[in-house]
Amino acid sequence: MTKDEYTPPKVWTWEQESGGQFASINRPIAGATHDKDLPVGKHPLQLYSLATPNGVKVTVMLEELLALGHTGAEYDAWLIKIGDGDQFGSGFVEVNPNSKIPALMDRSGSTPVRVFESGSILLYLAEKFGAFLPDADRVEVMNWLFWQMGSAPYLGGGFGHFYAYAPYKMQYPIDRFSMETKRQLDVLERQLAERPYIAGETYSIADMAIWAWYGQLALGRLYSAAEFLDVESYTSMQRWAKDIDARPAVSRGRMVNRTFGEPETQLHERHDAGDFETQTQDKLNPAAD
Repeated sequence: MTKDEYTPPKVWTWEQESGGQFASINRPIAGATHDKDLPVGKHPLQLYSLATPNGVKVTVMLEELLALGHTGAEYDAWLIKIGDGDQFGSGFVEVNPNSKIPALMDRSGSTPVRVFESGSILLYLAEKFGAFLPDADRVEVMNWLFWQMGSAPYLGGGFGHFYAYAPYKMQYPIDRFSMETKRQLDVLERQLAERPYIAGETYSIADMAIWAWYGQLALGRLYSAAEFLDVESYTSMQRWAKDIDARPAVSRGRMVNRTFGEPETQLHERHDAGDFETQTQDKLNPAAD
C-alpha cells in the first residue's frame, strides 16, 4: 500500500497521532485534560487568545473600539499557548467548551458573560458598543461575517494544513483545497472590485474577520503560499488588504498575543495601552533581538 492508498475500517478508532504540526494537541474527545484556573486582570473584558487569524480578529476589533474612544473596551489579553495545550485547562474549557481560541469573558456587569467563537465575539462587541455594524448595511455585514466563518476552514484546516503542516505533501488534497481557496479569493476580488469595503462604503466587523484570514493571505503572511496561489493577481483584494493593514489599530491588534515574528512585533500579553511601548519582546529580552 502506498501513502496515497487507504481503506477505511468499518469503525474508526484513535490509535495514533495523525502526524504533522499540531498532531500532539489533536484528539477526538472534548473536555479538560488538567485543572488550571484562568487569570483575571483589572479591565472589564478578559481575552484569552493567541495571534492566529481567529485571534487577530478580536484584538483588532478591541483596538479599533479603543481608537474610537470606547473606554469600556479596555481589556486584558492573556496568552493561550495552544501548542502546550493551554486550551484544555479547566478554566479555559469553562469559557469555551470547544477548546479553541479566542475566548472572552465580559465582567462589566453583575454576572460575567462568556463569549466564544470569533464571529460571535465580533458581533457581541459590535452590538455592545454600537460600532462597526452600520444599520444601513447590517444584513450585508452579517452575510459576509458568516461567509468568513464558513469559508475559512477550507483555507486553514484544508489548504493550510495540507500545504504547510501535513507530514508529507499529497497532490490530491492540495489541489482540492487550492482550487477552493482560489475560488474564494475570486469571490472576494469580485466583491471588492465594486466597493471599498466588503459590505459597502463602511469598514465593519466583516472586514476585520475576512482580513485576518484572506487579507493576510493576500499580503503573503500565511503558509508561505503567496506565489503558489498567485495572490498578486487579485488586485482589488490587494488594495483592500493594504488599506486595512495601514490602520494603526490593526497594527496594534496584530501584535497582541503574538509569539512569532520579529521581537518588536510580539506583545505576549496586553494589560494597558502603554504595553505596546514597553512590553514587546525586544524591550523585555533585548539580548534576543
